[in-house]
Parts: sequence; structure tokens; C-alpha cells
Amino acid sequence: MTDMDQIFRKEAVDALEAGLDRQGDLLRISPSWINWTYWSMAAMLVVGIAYCFLGTVSEYASGQALIRVEGRTDVTASSGGIVVRVDVRPGQRVKKGQLLARLYDGQESADLDRIRHEFNLELLRILRDPNDQAARQTLTTLRTQREQAEAHLAERSVRAPGDGVVNDVRIRAGQLLQPGELVCSLIGEHARFYVDALLPGQYRPMLRRGMSMRVEIVGFQYSYQNVVIESVSDDVVGPSEMRRYLGQELGDALQVTGPVVLVRARLASRSFSSENRRFSYYSGIPARADARVRTESILVTLIPALKIIFKGTNG
Repeated sequence: MTDMDQIFRKEAVDALEAGLDRQGDLLRISPSWINWTYWSMAAMLVVGIAYCFLGTVSEYASGQALIRVEGRTDVTASSGGIVVRVDVRPGQRVKKGQLLARLYDGQESADLDRIRHEFNLELLRILRDPNDQAARQTLTTLRTQREQAEAHLAERSVRAPGDGVVNDVRIRAGQLLQPGELVCSLIGEHARFYVDALLPGQYRPMLRRGMSMRVEIVGFQYSYQNVVIESVSDDVVGPSEMRRYLGQELGDALQVTGPVVLVRARLASRSFSSENRRFSYYSGIPARADARVRTESILVTLIPALKIIFKGTNG
């Protein structure tokens, strides 16, 4: 075996000895495949450049929110005592004067029965002797006492101050109720529902009345409600001031950690839809709010220096 046989392949040596001098291709590529790839990449590049020029990116002011109700009536207890019975439930429609709850009235009922018995006895004395002035004086006193006893007994029954829908029931049977304590709340026929959004304070210069805001109820994904901003607070306030505004009941419902601006928008209806079901709004329901404050071209977002160029051209 020669040195040439060890270095080169046998096929190559045989081809050389046979006098074949045709050169072969190092790599054979299909022309149709490379053309298709070339034009596809060119088209993608054109689309990408057009998208950068025509497409936009939006910036949103996002924050926590709460559903608020105006026109809600809080029903409180005029006197204290043990709750014997609760006659309503949340969502129930009631009429003015309808019984909502009853407190223990054993002493008041006994006092009224005693006064009524004494009143009837004095009335019989007057019927027997119409000239008995002492009996007439006693009857007048007993009539006043009877009216007071009836008023005290009526205070043991909590009744609806007007027509509406029971929104919240805060008491239960057997509970000791203090005077002035909340029994329940009623939503009147003309109540209005709002969303109060706490948006980051740095967006205050860009927020204004009439802007669109998207609201999503916490726990109901994709149940978006598009509302129109009705008012924006003039001042940016801190956590303590915002808790004072929300009040004792809702002050701890949201965790405010920085300066915020209060934005209010009115809800179009008393309920919202989620997964083909309708749910009612209630005061204090947490939500998420997003207000679009800025929109700019994707190209400007990728190359911020273009803002100066465009600004100089427009100016």
C-alpha cells in the first residue's frame, strides 16, 4: 500500500487515476427552500417594523378600590337589650314600618299591662260617678303613663324606616344590643352605586374627569366593568388620611402603603355579571381599578430618545 493510499480515500484515488477532473459541490442546498425562508424572514421584518411604527403601548394607573352606596339607610337600635328574633335576611325587600327585629320586652309588656288595668279601673269609677274629680285626675295621669309605656314597648321592636332592600344584618338572636348599635342597613329605591379607587399619587396630574376606568371585582376574574370617572380629588393624601375618609367600618378594608389620590366613578347598575350569573353590589366589596393615563408608540418606547425628536418636530 502506497503513502497515497493511506492519505486519500480509495474512491478519490480511483477517480484521479481515471482522469476525472469534475469538481463536486461541498454542500448541496435546495433553492426552493432557501427562497421560501428568505421571503418569509423579509415579510416578518416588514411586519415588525410596521408594528413598531403603528402599534401602541398603554400605561395604567392601577390601585385598590371599594364599592360604595349612596342612599343607604343605617337602622340602629333606639334602646338596648337582648335580641329575641331577627325577622329579615340580606337581600330581602321590606316596606316602611315592617318589623326587622325584636328585643326582649318582658318588663315593658308587664308595665303596660299593669297601667292598662289601672286605667280601666279608674274609667269604671268615672262611669259610676261622673263627678269624681279625683278619678278624672288619676285617669289623666294613667293615660300619660300608658302612652309612655306603649312608646317604651315600641322601642323593643326595630322597624324599617322606609321601603328598601336589606343590605346588611349585623345582629343575631341572643345578642346583647347596645343603644345606637347598628342593626342592619337598607338600600332605597333611589340609591346610587359608586366605586372609589385609590390610585397611586404620582398619576394625579394625568387623571381627569371623563376618563375611562376599568373595574374588576375581587374574586370574580374577568368580570370587567368600564366606568367613567366622575371626580378626582385635588389632593394626594397619605394612608392615615385615607383611612379617616373611608370611616371606621372600611378604614381597615384596604392596605394603603403610600400616597394615593381618590378617584370616584358611578356604576351603571346595581349588579354585575360573572360566568353567566348576576350578582348584586354591596357596600365595601373590594375591587381593582385601572385607568389608562398614557399611550405611546412602541418605537418610542423602545427608543426613548425619539421623544425629543418628535417633540422638536411638533414644536
